[in-house]
Amino acid sequence: MIITREKLENQQIWIYGISLIFGGVLGITNENLANSLDWTISPLIAILMFGMFAQIPFLKLREAISNLRFMVALLTGNFIAVPIIVWILTTIFPQSPPILLGVCLVLLTPCIDYVIVFTQLGKGNEKLMLASTPILFVVQMLLLPVYLWLIIGEEMVEVVHLEPFLEAFLLLIVAPLILAVITQLWAKKNTIGEKAIDLTTWLPVPFMALVLIVVVASQIGKVYSDFEIIVRVIPIYILFLIITPIVSRLIAYAFKLDNGSGRTLIFSTGTRNSLVVLPLALALPQSWATLASAVIVTQTIVELIGELFYIKAIPNLILKDHTNSKAEN
Repeated sequence: MIITREKLENQQIWIYGISLIFGGVLGITNENLANSLDWTISPLIAILMFGMFAQIPFLKLREAISNLRFMVALLTGNFIAVPIIVWILTTIFPQSPPILLGVCLVLLTPCIDYVIVFTQLGKGNEKLMLASTPILFVVQMLLLPVYLWLIIGEEMVEVVHLEPFLEAFLLLIVAPLILAVITQLWAKKNTIGEKAIDLTTWLPVPFMALVLIVVVASQIGKVYSDFEIIVRVIPIYILFLIITPIVSRLIAYAFKLDNGSGRTLIFSTGTRNSLVVLPLALALPQSWATLASAVIVTQTIVELIGELFYIKAIPNLILKDHTNSKAEN
C-alpha cells in the first residue's frame, strides 16, 4: 500500500496515540535506552516546528497580527482567566512546594509550539496561533515570576532561572521560523526550493510522533518512580482541560470572535507549554528538578490524550460551524 501525505494526516490521531503508548512502554522496559534519548528532544521539536512553520503563508501574517480583538481575548484568556483557574485548582488540591512549582510552571505558560498542530486539526485558525506565539512568549516570560510569587511564594521565584527558557525559545521557535521563511523565499526563486517546500509537508506528523515517543520514553521513569506523589496532580490537569474550554468559550462570545478565532483561543488556553518549559524545570536544584520535571511530563501525557478529545469536541460540540457568530472586522 502506497502511503500518501493525505493518508498520513488522516490517520495522525491514531499515530499519536500509538506513539504515546510506545514511548511509555519503551521508557519502562528499557530505562538505559530511554535515558539516552534526552538529548534528542530539542532537535526533534525544532524540526517539527520548522515543518509546521514552512506550511504557514507568512505574507498573510500581518492580517493576523493586526487582529487586535483576538489578541486582547487571547491575553485575557491566558493571563487573567487561566491563572485564576490554576490558583483555584491548586487551592482545592494542595501540593508540596516542588510539585506545586512544576504544576505552576506548566499550567501558567501557554503553549507556543505543537498547539499550532492541534489548532489546525481542530479547525481553528493556525495563522492566528502562529502570529500570537512571540506575544505569548514575551508576556509569559514577564508574568511567570509574578504568578509564581502570588501563588507559591517569594522564595520559590529565587530557584527559577529564565535562561534555559529563553534558550529554548530561540532554538525551538525563532531558529525554525527563520529557516522556514528562508525556505519559502527560496521556493519563489527556483524549482529546487519548491521541491524543498513540498518535502516539508511530510515533516509534521512523523516528527510529532517522534517527539511524543522520546519525551514520554525519556521521562516516564521519573513519573513511574514517584507515581504515588505524581498521581495527586492528575485531577488538577483533568479539571483544567475541562474548565478552560468552557471559560474560553465565554471569552470568545464576549469578544464576538468568529468560529475559527474562538477555537484558536480555546486551544491556546487549554494547551500548555509542557515540552518547551521542560528545560526550565530541569535547571532547578536536583531535588526539585526530579519532581518538577516528572509533574510536567505527567501533564504532557494527560494533555495529549485530552487534545485527541479537543480536536473532535471543540469544532463539533463546544464551538460548532453553525454557531451564529459575527465575523471579525
